[in-house]
Amino acid sequence: MTATTFRVPASLSIWDAAHAADARRPRSRQKQLGASDTICSRRAGYIVHDVERTHSPDMRAAILGTYIHQGLLEDARREYGWLVERTVTDEVLRGHIDVVQLDAATAARLPKRHRPSQPADVVTVEDVKTKSGRIWDRVLRYGPTPAEMRQVLLYADLLRTAGFADIPGQRYLHRLGPIDVRRIRFRFVCRDTGEEHLQEFDFDPWLASEARWWVDRVLEAASPEELRRDHDGPGLSVICDNCPFRETCWPDVAPGRPAQTILVHDNSDRAQALAEYVRGHEMYREGKRLKEVARAMLDDSPEGNYGANHLGWSGGNPKDEVDVPTMVERFEDADLVVPMLPDTPRMVDVLRRAGMTVPMRKAGGQKTPLSIKVSPARTPA
Repeated sequence: MTATTFRVPASLSIWDAAHAADARRPRSRQKQLGASDTICSRRAGYIVHDVERTHSPDMRAAILGTYIHQGLLEDARREYGWLVERTVTDEVLRGHIDVVQLDAATAARLPKRHRPSQPADVVTVEDVKTKSGRIWDRVLRYGPTPAEMRQVLLYADLLRTAGFADIPGQRYLHRLGPIDVRRIRFRFVCRDTGEEHLQEFDFDPWLASEARWWVDRVLEAASPEELRRDHDGPGLSVICDNCPFRETCWPDVAPGRPAQTILVHDNSDRAQALAEYVRGHEMYREGKRLKEVARAMLDDSPEGNYGANHLGWSGGNPKDEVDVPTMVERFEDADLVVPMLPDTPRMVDVLRRAGMTVPMRKAGGQKTPLSIKVSPARTPA
């Protein structure tokens, strides 16, 4: 029997399939303003006014996050009986809550097969966020962004005011009516290491009202252009780089010029931009000075937790240098011509092209520079 070999055309990428599937997801085709769209006022305004999307961003990182997200949530649903990916909506907003954990009293109102294996002490709305290792320290130190907090507050407020949406698959939940959410939780997962970090907050009705006020301001605007841009623009903000309304929001930019040039209309704008530049420079100088003084003070301090921060050190290792006498011996053993005057770079190149290792030795007590590493204090295991 002869095996048949199938060849995939070189032009076909697995990401083409991933992007096509992502475009068909209900969330991608949703026209109603979603709680997750409240990341920027003007972007939300474009959605409310049904403006055509002009930009197709590279969604690979987001799609990977979706795959991780869905896998983790589905396993949690099977193992713990959590309510996952549940829809909430009213006449203005629509959202998909990652996790709702019911308390014992609320869970008891459900059919037995739908009850969680272990109820929560209070009703909790949870949002799962996958983050890259590049910003993980920032996540540990500062937690959710204002936009992420607003998103989860809106989820919780929808659940408290309207309950679960009346749609197939969750009508047994809709019959519960409004749910008294008491807690919101963020579950951050590092895409690079799998590390998990939780942050919890009591539900605050005042903050939820503030989040609703933010949405109301968007709805009241006669046009998206009346609303502020909440981020710094293409090239300076990854959110703007990947916004589907990028070209609409930042039009008429001259080729090769930063998008932000359209923000300058007259000399008053130039004066303001220069003042901001000087202020930023002074802040940088002062920050650099503070870091240099603190770095000098900590030079002989051991690693460990000090207050809210962890002190670590990297570097300080013996430096390697080329061992020229041994390299000359290698040349002679291999019948290679030894230059009359030592030419270290050329000899290194010859050995490498000959497929031989370059001998190294410790550089007479010299060491690599010691670099300080400051990160959030580590919680004991």
